[in-house]
Amino acid sequence: MNRRSTFWLMALALPAAWAAAQPFPATPPARLRIVEQWLAEQLVEHRIPALSVAVADRFQPLWSGAFGLADLENNVRAAPGTVFRLGSISKPIAAVAALQLAERGRLDLDAPVQKYVPSFPEKPWPITPRMLLAHLSGIRHYRNPQELLSTRHYGDLLEPLKIFAADPLEFQPGTKFRYTTYGYVLLGAVIEAAAATRFADYLRENVLAPAGCLRVQPDDVYRIIPNRARGYRRTPSGAVENCPLADTSNKIPGGGLLATAEDLVRFALALQQGRLLKPETVRQMFTSQRTSDGRPTGYGLGWYVGERAGKRWVEHSGSQPGASTELLMLPERGLAVAVLTNLERAPARAIALRLADLLIQ
Repeated sequence: MNRRSTFWLMALALPAAWAAAQPFPATPPARLRIVEQWLAEQLVEHRIPALSVAVADRFQPLWSGAFGLADLENNVRAAPGTVFRLGSISKPIAAVAALQLAERGRLDLDAPVQKYVPSFPEKPWPITPRMLLAHLSGIRHYRNPQELLSTRHYGDLLEPLKIFAADPLEFQPGTKFRYTTYGYVLLGAVIEAAAATRFADYLRENVLAPAGCLRVQPDDVYRIIPNRARGYRRTPSGAVENCPLADTSNKIPGGGLLATAEDLVRFALALQQGRLLKPETVRQMFTSQRTSDGRPTGYGLGWYVGERAGKRWVEHSGSQPGASTELLMLPERGLAVAVLTNLERAPARAIALRLADLLIQ
């Protein structure tokens, strides 16, 4: 190990920073030591301040842990209870809420969105909640860095619609797949209207509490949120600095939630075990949608879907100021791997895939 790497290890106070957390039982010690060593190497190689991980296998929690510093300036170590920005992993959580309401007969997935949000202007073609779930709506994504780094605070889900509501669609809905966080902003407003309650309240009572996810919450910049990680980015020279300011209240359903890695694994298990949605609805979520001419998109209803080594994988990543995240599932096996970091452009997905290989045998 060179002097630069040694300094980074000292700066992050890495020794003994790993801690297994209840109620996740410890994995076999020999394998855990391999994981600890490998994660320490990832922190050094990629200059990640903090990394939090949770794993479940065969529909049971396996272990969870945290490594590094949640706050570099104040030398605060990360712990399994540290909450990180989720970025776009907020989308599958919102998708579960929409599909619950559809199961309960309160949301028609194939009705025009104006049935629920009449203030949203009509377009040349109808847009439905199903299209929003599948990124087939034609609604645009961010137009410029200023939108991504918005510091304006929004007090509800309708006001952010004004950012894009008047813009023309990028294509006829259904004809193309184009990833769009703004589509999920509109979906959140649809959910709120169908549920007749605030989006965050519906999530807490109907999705998060049944799954045991007690620390998932909106990333409110004004609230005092215990154990919230600070966010960082790398400079062109490789140094770590504070990330830009960003208020995510403009996109809560599409990228504005906080959680722990344990929360995400509990959410994944509840979904796999049929505690949030009916099995047939979960199968729809995990099935690639198709464009109107029959082309598969690789995205279901709230999840990316694909194959690796002949097995079906379901996943979603997140990337935003101060965070890179990944939630990875192998549904037939009951596997879930959650990786949360407080560094922009950290390789969270690659770490999750490697952890699956190291721990799941």
